[in-house]
Amino acid sequence: MTFQVDMGGDGAGKSVCIDLEELLATRLLVQGNSGSGKSHLLRRMLERSAGQVQQIVIDPEGDFVTLSAYGHIAIEAVDYSVAEITRFAGRCREHRTSVVLSLEGLEMEGQMRCAAAFINGLFDAPREHWYPALLVVDEAQIFAPAAGAEVSEEIRRASLSAMTNLMSRGRKRGLAGIIATQRLAKLSKNVAAEASNFLMGRTFLDIDMARAADLLGMERRQAEAIRDLARGTFLGLGPAISRRPITVKIGPVETSARSSSPVLTPLPEAPAGDMRQFLLAGLEEPAPPPPEPRAPRPAPADQLLRDLAGTPAREVVEELALHDEAELEQVVIDILRAIVDDADSTARPAAVLFQDFQVRCRMVGVKRAPLDPSAFARRLAAARAGIFDGLDDEWQQALETAEGLPDDMLGAFLLIARAARAGEPCPSDEAVARTYGTSSLGRARRVMSYIEGRNIFVTRVDLAGKRSITIPGLGWTTAAAEIG
Repeated sequence: MTFQVDMGGDGAGKSVCIDLEELLATRLLVQGNSGSGKSHLLRRMLERSAGQVQQIVIDPEGDFVTLSAYGHIAIEAVDYSVAEITRFAGRCREHRTSVVLSLEGLEMEGQMRCAAAFINGLFDAPREHWYPALLVVDEAQIFAPAAGAEVSEEIRRASLSAMTNLMSRGRKRGLAGIIATQRLAKLSKNVAAEASNFLMGRTFLDIDMARAADLLGMERRQAEAIRDLARGTFLGLGPAISRRPITVKIGPVETSARSSSPVLTPLPEAPAGDMRQFLLAGLEEPAPPPPEPRAPRPAPADQLLRDLAGTPAREVVEELALHDEAELEQVVIDILRAIVDDADSTARPAAVLFQDFQVRCRMVGVKRAPLDPSAFARRLAAARAGIFDGLDDEWQQALETAEGLPDDMLGAFLLIARAARAGEPCPSDEAVARTYGTSSLGRARRVMSYIEGRNIFVTRVDLAGKRSITIPGLGWTTAAAEIG
């Protein structure tokens, strides 16, 4: 079954359509300067294909939330955490709901972080939820910049990786990437090159015209035609549009953006009287506030030292007097076991679980938590791997081998190390995912690949498809076992 999306008409008045089924397999790139009509084009396509396929929109400016008239669920990303956005993405795929993720109100770094988490959540959905969907990314140059953006390198890489996965590997997962950008020169070539369909709008810079002409298969001297395109008119090419470049004037839409292009409006009539006096009235500087009372003279240095040495130290001494070291260690082990046994704790970050740890300590009569947040994160990672004690003794050599790994990957490493030390079967990807705090097997495999890339692991898969892992720095090897 196929469906033709009517986008408008060509110069001869004939309708120009996009083959929806072909579009799902070949992706689309839309380019045009600000004001050329890109958002109008995307809105026309979404309105005309609504009800035929699931639609997911990543909207940096909040312009597409008005598609709620077609049943789209609009979500303001600023109200949610990264973990919640990732879970939301999985539910979108499961229930095949058309959604608009509005990133309005977030700074560029926040937008990139949120988009990366959302795309990865869509990408990591279970295979049974790989239904066909159009994934529209407006202002794609924000999320897949050609050069270094004014954000941290970690966030730039995460966002660019998510966009590259979408365009290069999304088809097998049912995700058809539709990306729109103001300038091709600002968009990563690895992302742009994966599109097979193109709609090129008005652009003026030579470098952008040259790249657009190359993508359309036009000669360089013909690129001038791109500069002369009227607003709302695009040159289209691709298996879902036309085998030869074709001009299309985008038709009207039924919904409108919350923001609109500026238009001339009559100026208000000037009020009678002196305008200067009118504008400056009431702008006088307010009277300065009364001076604050002088602070008391600071205490002598010897008194401050006595105070600082007194209260916290007294609390620590009192706590140690109530519980010896062995008792506190047993409290830590018991609480970690309870946290790990709680199925809901798998997806909760260490910072949140540390608060739970503090509460549980008070419930058993330990007023001050025996671990600080950093030490708790390490003990939690070890506990998820089945190691509750001996971290500073018998497992010290293993921790030194894993030095430099992020804290959230320590649990996955220790899970493998514990199996390798005992010569037990290699843990499955599912077990690694559970230890890492995710349900995504793809993410678990990426964690394993990262650790192996640091030369900490050496993985061997035999002809039967069974995997064994060696830790060269320790001389430990797991028994071969099924990967899944």
